[in-house]
Parts: sequence; structure tokens; C-alpha cells
Amino acid sequence: MRKVILILGAVLIWATSNAQNVKIAPEGFDVQRTDIARGKIDTISYDSKTVGVTRKALVYTPPGYDKSKKYPVLYLLHGIGGDELEWFRHGTPHIILDNLYADGKIAPMIVVLPNGRAMKDDRATGDIMARDKVEAFSTFERDLLDDLIPFVEQKYAVKKGREQRALFGLSMGGGQALNFGLGNMDVFAWVGGFSSAPNTRAPEQLLPDPQEAKDKLKFLWVSCGDQDGLMHNSKRTHDYLKKYDVPHVFYLEPGGHDFKVWKNDLYMVTQLLFKDVDYHALRDLSVVGFPAETNVRRALYPQVLPNSKVLFKLHAPEARRVQIDLGKKYDLKKDGTGSWSVTTDSIGEGFHYYSLLIDGVAVADPASKTFYGMGRMASGIEIPFVGGDYYAVRDVPHGEIRIKRYFSPVTRSWRQCYVYVPHGYDQSGEDYPVLYLMHGGGEDETGWANQGKMDLILDNLIADKRAKPMLVVMLDGNMSGQPFSETPLKQFDRELKEVAIPFIEANFRVKKDANSRALAGLSMGGIQTLYAGIKSTDQFGYLGVFSSGWFANQNELTDPQYAYMKENKDMINANLKTFWISMGGKEDIAHNNCQIMMAKFDEMGVKYEYSEYPGGHTWPVWRMDLFNFAQRLFN
Repeated sequence: MRKVILILGAVLIWATSNAQNVKIAPEGFDVQRTDIARGKIDTISYDSKTVGVTRKALVYTPPGYDKSKKYPVLYLLHGIGGDELEWFRHGTPHIILDNLYADGKIAPMIVVLPNGRAMKDDRATGDIMARDKVEAFSTFERDLLDDLIPFVEQKYAVKKGREQRALFGLSMGGGQALNFGLGNMDVFAWVGGFSSAPNTRAPEQLLPDPQEAKDKLKFLWVSCGDQDGLMHNSKRTHDYLKKYDVPHVFYLEPGGHDFKVWKNDLYMVTQLLFKDVDYHALRDLSVVGFPAETNVRRALYPQVLPNSKVLFKLHAPEARRVQIDLGKKYDLKKDGTGSWSVTTDSIGEGFHYYSLLIDGVAVADPASKTFYGMGRMASGIEIPFVGGDYYAVRDVPHGEIRIKRYFSPVTRSWRQCYVYVPHGYDQSGEDYPVLYLMHGGGEDETGWANQGKMDLILDNLIADKRAKPMLVVMLDGNMSGQPFSETPLKQFDRELKEVAIPFIEANFRVKKDANSRALAGLSMGGIQTLYAGIKSTDQFGYLGVFSSGWFANQNELTDPQYAYMKENKDMINANLKTFWISMGGKEDIAHNNCQIMMAKFDEMGVKYEYSEYPGGHTWPVWRMDLFNFAQRLFN
């Protein structure tokens, strides 16, 4: 096997986007051209009643500025160490805009470059982090609204409606732009922050009424360089906007906290201002993303882009062919340094197994944590999504997962189980109900703990008082023989009832009645639940079958099960508090078997609840299954 070396350095990809013909700034975009018409940039002075002095700003008027016409206005704010000259000196906005005008890429506009430090001595001298100087950036909101905007609209030929005003800024100015813009949507309809600083208000304060932004804003932009230490401010804003479905662009670009990034932002944004914006066309704008949370420590790849596409990059100079197998195979392209890369299609929410294929051999990605699934150790990638709060790490009391070993006379081997105990278990002295929770084929007792995030799901549910505190026991359901045949199912039934349950009840404080005991499983574990649970409703008051069902073509196995249920349906219905069946939609590989099985239940009169959550035969579906099922238990 040729050696595969993970690249830990940053990738720098200057590529184009077809979104509304907007491109990442090409080489020379900020170089002054001699063969084009130029705009004019002047210094203005205005009386600030807010501060009590005359203040200065720069104003850019576009090439061919005509006082008989009316122009929209972009207010462009600087960072904490700058003043009204910072953009002019380091960002050359007049050159960038002149070039864009010459190429016919932007609408004519006036650009105002204010001093966002609203105090009598507003120079960027001395301790720029002094309290009074920092507070002056907040004071600027009134100076902007009450003094500067009225002056500009009196002196220049500008359009005065909210839809004709834009407010953008970098770093400290990015925080100001978001704070003031979203706080005054009757004044600004175009708002955005570049690499916004910690002065950016918390999202709940920044936008307490998301619907207002949906109704009023023409355009909302949040951007940051992928190596910027202030990324957190932009990401939390984006996460909140995404959670409440507020249309916006979240643009990640290669770079840090500097003018290389901010110049590119200006180039991108000004092409979108004061025009109709198609957000859908802009969803593929970012060419870099965040390292996946499933990456090993310090690994930068794979990266998850804002549109849920994944950028893979690795170094394998001697390999002849490299692919990523994510259910769909993607061919990576090799560059001159021996590095291979590919950006996938958008990947569905939650956890997914994947493999590297190096010259046809499937291996785990050295950049990723590995998980036992697919019958072997495989790489996994976590794709974040808005609905994932229920398994997020929150500031709530956390339980713990304990690993226990026991000898099984049934399998004549040492085995282990994972046991989740809720917060407060050791101190309470109480007995707890138990959920026995089974994994699927090709997985083991680690599946629900690692891939399923079951402890976080239960922690959050219990903290929110949406589920009873309970123990969750995760057994190794792998038995000898074909997993879906009678012999291993009988063996599992004995293992569960003769070994595992007695072991748990001897080693943990648990309730031992049927109404305090539940059994559930996914896929193979769902069939085990059907086999072991239906005939033992005197031992289990709750059954959960996730993405599973009796096989429609295994009559030798299933006919006796249905015969038992038909004969004992009154007892089953009386004993089971909840018989919950769920499926990952029609794309779930078990969907057809499940529908046939439920039709037989209906025919026999066996009562059950049915639920579907789209996603197929995958962990995102099973996490949601546990979330829903756990709330039905032990009430």
C-alpha cells in the first residue's frame, strides 16, 4: 500500500463561481488601470450633534457622477485600529470600484467611508482598546443615523429610501454594520459584516425577530477568512440565521484577518448591491469550509462547506487513482505536488460512513476518526444541520457511558456492553427504568454511543424534562450464524434474557417490572427486538423497531411469528404501553418489508404507532428515532 500522507497545511483555491456571474477576485482586480474612467474620492466635514464636534469622512462618487441623477449609497466601515482613511489606504476601494465600473459589473453608487469612532478625539492613536474608545464605536450608531446620513443626503444626489442604503464593514466595523443594520432595518435594506469582531451582538440580541429580516432585508451577507481567529462571531451569526431560515449569504474564503480577505469581500459584495439577489444561485459561493467535527486532531480536511458539500484533500504522490466512497464514488484530481482533491455534491445531514479508495483498495482516511460499521473500521463524517440541536453538546447536566464486561454462558465468551447512566445516578439511591438498545448489522455495542450520540440525546431530553431519567444498555448483538436467521435470533433471545438482563439488574439500581423495561433496535436490532420482544410483553412494556421489519420472503421464519401474534394479539395490545415502528422514508432499504409487516399487523388487529423521518437507512434517521421513542418511555 502506497503511503497516504494527510496534508495539514491550508489549501488556497482561487476559483470561480457561476453564481450571478460573481467571481472570486481575479489577479489585478485591485490594480489601478490607466485606460478607464475614474471616480472621485473627497474628504467631507459634517457637524455631529451626537459628538459635539465637526467630524470627517471620505466619499467616493462613481465615474460620470451626475448631480441631476440619484444614486444609492453604501456606507463602508473600518476596523478598531483604523479611521476614515483605513479603507482608502489599505483597501483601495476607489480602484476596485473603478475597475468594476469599467467592466460593467456594478450598479452606480456612492460610497461613504466614515470614522466609526464617534468621540471628540477620534484618531486611532494611543490605546485603541481603551474603554472610552471602544464605547465610541457604539456611539457611532447615533452619529451615523442622526448626523452623517442626513448630511450625505443633503449634499449629494442620493436616493433616500431604505432600499437605497447599504451598510457593510470589516472587523469592528463588521460588528457595527450587523448591529446597526439589523437594528435599523427601516433605514438599511442591504447589510453585511466582513470578519466581524466580538462587538457583534449575540444572535438573539442581534435579530430578536427573524421574521422582520425576512420581510425587510434585500440582502444579508456574513463572511470570514477560513484562518481568521474571529471566525466564531461570523459562524454563530450564520448558525442563528440558518436556524430561523433567514435568507443570507455565508461566505468562507481562503485567508486570515487582513485586507486580502476584505478587498475580496468588497469585490464580491458590490457586484450584488442594489440589484435583484438570487440567494439560491449564491449557495455555492464558498470554496473552503470548516474541518469536519469527526476529523482527528489538527486535521484540516475533509472540510464541510456552508452548502454541505465536502472538500477532501490528501497527499498520495505515488497513487495512480484515488476515490472517496460516500455511497457515491468521487474521483479525486491530482495536482503537480502529488496532492489529490475533490468537492462532493451536497451531503445529507448527520453522520455518514466513508472510505478512501487508493488504487482500488478501501482504507480508512487518516484524517478522520474511525467507527466500527460496515463490518469493519471505517471513516465517518458529521454533516451539521439546523435540526441537530437535540444532539448538540449543551450546558446541561451530563450522564456518562460505562463499559462493563461479563462472561456469557450462551456464547461461551467474554462480552462487553455499554451502559448509559443519567446525571445524578450515583447520588440518588433510586432505581431507574432501563432501555435495552440494539445496533444494526455490521456494527456493535459502540454504535449507539459513537455514531448515534445517544448520551447527548438523552442528556438533553432529560434536562428539558421531555424524557424520564433512565439507564440505556447497549449490547453486542452479533451472534454466530447468519444474522437474520432463526439460530442467531434464538441465541440473542437467550443472551438478552438469561445473561444481559440479570447482569444489569445485579450490577445497577434498576426497576425490574415490565413497565420499567424497554427494548428497541435499528435494522438487525429491530428484527432482534421483534423476535425477543413480541413473545415477552410480560417482560417489556415498550418496543421500538427502527428501519426494520420481518423479511417478506422468509416465511419459515416469519409465519410462526405472525401466528403467535394473531393468537395473542389481545395480550400484546394490553401489555405494550408503546409499540413504535419507524422508517427512514421510501428510500429506506427496509421500507417495503416494513409496509408488508404492518399490513399484517393491521389485519390481525395488533396496535402500533408508525413514524417516518426522511433520510433512508442512516444514522441521522436513527438518532431522530431515539429522540422520539425515548420521550414515549416510562410515563
